Amino acid sequence: MILIALLVLAFIVFAVGFLYFWGINPGDMTIFLTNDLSYTLPAAIMLICVLLIGLLIGNGVHFLSAFLYSFRNWKGGRKIKKAEEVGSIYRSGVGRLLSGDLKKAQALLKKALDRDPQRVDIHLALASVALQEGHAEEGIGLLQKARKLDPKGIEVLFKLATTYEECGQSEKALEIYKELLDGDANNRKAMRAIRDIQIDLGEWQEALTLQKKIIKTSKSGAKTDTEKVMLQQLRYEIARSGLENGRQDQAIEECRDLIKRDAKFTPARVTLGDAYRQAGRDSDAAKVYQDGYKALKKSVFLGRLEDLYIHAEDPAALLSFYRSQMQGDSEDLLLKLYLGRLCLRLEMVDEAMQHLTDLETSGIDFTKLHLLLAEGQRRRNNIEEAVVEYQKALSIDSHLRLGFVCDTCGARFTEWKSRCPSCKSWDSLILPERKQIQDATLIKEPKMIPHGSRED
Repeated sequence: MILIALLVLAFIVFAVGFLYFWGINPGDMTIFLTNDLSYTLPAAIMLICVLLIGLLIGNGVHFLSAFLYSFRNWKGGRKIKKAEEVGSIYRSGVGRLLSGDLKKAQALLKKALDRDPQRVDIHLALASVALQEGHAEEGIGLLQKARKLDPKGIEVLFKLATTYEECGQSEKALEIYKELLDGDANNRKAMRAIRDIQIDLGEWQEALTLQKKIIKTSKSGAKTDTEKVMLQQLRYEIARSGLENGRQDQAIEECRDLIKRDAKFTPARVTLGDAYRQAGRDSDAAKVYQDGYKALKKSVFLGRLEDLYIHAEDPAALLSFYRSQMQGDSEDLLLKLYLGRLCLRLEMVDEAMQHLTDLETSGIDFTKLHLLLAEGQRRRNNIEEAVVEYQKALSIDSHLRLGFVCDTCGARFTEWKSRCPSCKSWDSLILPERKQIQDATLIKEPKMIPHGSRED
């Protein structure tokens, strides 16, 4: 009732206002729609028409806006619901992938992709499935599709590049990594990947240039220290390759600088000595090798010294160095080994056996030591002792046992065991040479054919 009363009151007010406006504006108004088309109406009627048209237009716009808003909400709701469904299927597929159920994972991920072919993450997951199944080409194809959907996606590009690397397509991987650097010039992960490929390809100078940039863009810390070590190693490789190409002076200068920076870097000392030797400076080479052994106690320097002095037909100088070192450190067992071997080569059998026996009594036991001891005993004409040492070297006992090896873990045993003590596998101990014997074919001697009985 109140609403009706309000409507009636509004109508009365409107009617009074309309009559009042018409009373004070008695004239007519002419509206021209075109040059030939016009309408003449009282001013009050014209005003009412304008108001009505305005109300119609306003309400029409309002209703259209409300309709579009409702339509968008309806469409957006469907899109959200679809995205939720696809996301649920995708997560289930990834879960299967992580658990190792590749077939179920592939089925779920393909179902998700069918519902939403624009999802990059689904392409990446399917590519992982294909790669784990060993289908490299299929995996690369899926990654290429993901790349088309997201041309600048860092995850997609890295996955594609690493896949190319794993498939041995280094050049294509390089192109992808360089594309990543075009988008982010300081991407250290991409730079390291490019550097590693360049190292594999032997492009040492390019790798060194990139390594300097990596260090420049890195913050201080343990990772940066590791990168600086890599820088020194790349500098060394350039020096070594230069020496291989006859650039002795460059190699000498570079290696000397590397030793100043890191006195414990063995390759630089060895290559410096090699460069001196290649340049005909044998005395400098000998000093480098000697200083290297004194500082680092590594056998490579003794091997280089032996090669140098034996080639120069001056074993006395090498023997002098060994003996002087033994006076300074009589417990240097590595030096004892090399000195014993040298004495054996020089037919100084008694001194050789003294040093080699010292090694054996120290608890050292390896094949080449027993071979050296056997050779010393043989030269002393102690045949039985020599045979014992040869048996030790060949791991042969008095019963000529052949021994067993675990087919699972490779552990070796003298006696057969039902279960490997190392890896706990049952029934896995076999003869070490069993496969070789099984694969071999016995070659029988051809039967003799009596003269004259051979058929043409």
